[in-house]
Formats: sequence, C-alpha cells, structure tokens
Amino acid sequence: MDIRHLKAFLAVFEERNITAAAQRLFISQPTLSVTIKQLEEELGATLFVRQPRGVEVSDEARLLYPQARRMVAESEALSRMFRGRENRAPLTLGIEGDIAASHIEAFVRMAHQALPNLLLTLEEGCHGDGRLAVEEMCCEDELFLPLWEESYVMALPLDHPMANAQAGWAPIEDWITCPQHPSHQRLMALYGRSPEALAGHAGSLQQALHMVAAGVGVAMLPQSLVSGHERIVVRALHLSAPTRRVGLCYAAQALELPTMRGLHEYFQVNRPVDIAAA
Repeated sequence: MDIRHLKAFLAVFEERNITAAAQRLFISQPTLSVTIKQLEEELGATLFVRQPRGVEVSDEARLLYPQARRMVAESEALSRMFRGRENRAPLTLGIEGDIAASHIEAFVRMAHQALPNLLLTLEEGCHGDGRLAVEEMCCEDELFLPLWEESYVMALPLDHPMANAQAGWAPIEDWITCPQHPSHQRLMALYGRSPEALAGHAGSLQQALHMVAAGVGVAMLPQSLVSGHERIVVRALHLSAPTRRVGLCYAAQALELPTMRGLHEYFQVNRPVDIAAA
C-alpha cells in the first residue's frame, strides 16, 4: 500500500460517502472506488459496505483508521521537513496567565531545539493543540507532562517590616489573596485565622505580584514569578510551603500530531533546568 491508498481510505472513512470523499480528494468516484478496492485486496479485509446512502465502516476499518492517520501525518511531516524552511511544521500552544516569563522562554527555546523546523504559534489562555500550564489547570480529559516543580514563597514589598531577614517573626496582617485561583485552598492555612488580616484580593497570581510590588501587602507566590523582581523581597517561611508543577497539558489525541508527539518525546528525556532553583 502507499500513502495514496491511505488518504483515500481516510477520506471515505471520515465522509462516510464515496461521492463526497472523491470531491474532497479532487478525483473521480470510479478512481476512488478502485483505490479502495486495491487497499482492501492488499489487506485482505472489507473496509466499507455500500448502503443506499453512503457507506458503513467495518470493524477492520475502525482498527485501521488511527494507524492510517498516524502514517499519513508522519508522511506529510517528512515532506515538509525536506521541502525547506518555507514549509515548517505548525503547532499552536496556549499559555496560561500565571506562567513565569522565564518558563515560557525556556520552553520555547527547547521546543525549537527539539524541532528546528517548528512553526510555533503562542496564544493566551486555553487554546491550541496543547497548553503550558500548572497541573491544577488541566481538564479532566487532559494528560499532563511535568517540566518544572517549584515552591511557593512569601513575597514582600521592599519597605515591609518583615522584609528584613533580621526581623523576628510576627503575624502577617496584610495578606493579598487570590480567592478564585486553584491554589487558594492550599494556601489558606498560611494566612492565619483573622479575617481582618487582609490587604486585598487579586484575580490572578500575576496581579497579586503587581500588588506586592506596589507596596499593598504580602502574597504567597511561586518562586519563578518573583525571582529577580527588583521591588520584591522573598523571605523563607518557617512552615512547609506548598509546591506546584508547571508543564504541558494536552489531550491524548493531540499526540497524533507529529509536532506534539515530537515535543512530548523530547521533553520526556530532556527536562529543562529548574530556573527558579538556579
């Protein structure tokens, strides 16, 4: 069999109609029928049964379909690779709002090392063939490939009384919290029991970061978000701090894309350096 046979099979399987599949492939209906017949003879199996309207797929066709999709996708990826830089392999990834710039930049750099012919599109939020996100943001039907693990740290404004490492510990009376964020429940034990010990609320960890830098109050934030910030002081906690994992969220079927599968295989072997700890 060749790729032409598999493309014909995919068109009929997905259209469930010989005429529609032939139009999709820009070939005549008799030519398509002959191509399918050749494939069936080579496999020794009946793939489609003609009905008054359209075709019915066999169990053998259902078994062949995912393999045919993978083989056609790999063939097309190889063709793009050797046709030159003008034909790059496309991939679209969403970036969740609370991912640090250092993690985004490291991920993009390594993605291009893994796939030099990659045409990468980055979008904000839950979009694309996969997402760079915190594990807590994965949907129930998504898989997660961890790339970084980091601790939450106490971030304070420069002029905060507790910013001095020599200062003794005292109750924090000006917490900035993120009630709608998935991390909120895990951090509540660190805030204390007083409902008055609040300086404000933020809709995201990035917004909480800006509020701390402006001198509003103190927040528990991931190490990567506060690392190197000129207007924020990080002080170690006297209690055990929660951690979070940042990585790639993706649906299982996304691995049928050669670019996504290539990235997945690369990052399974080559985990990035933990920037926050470096």
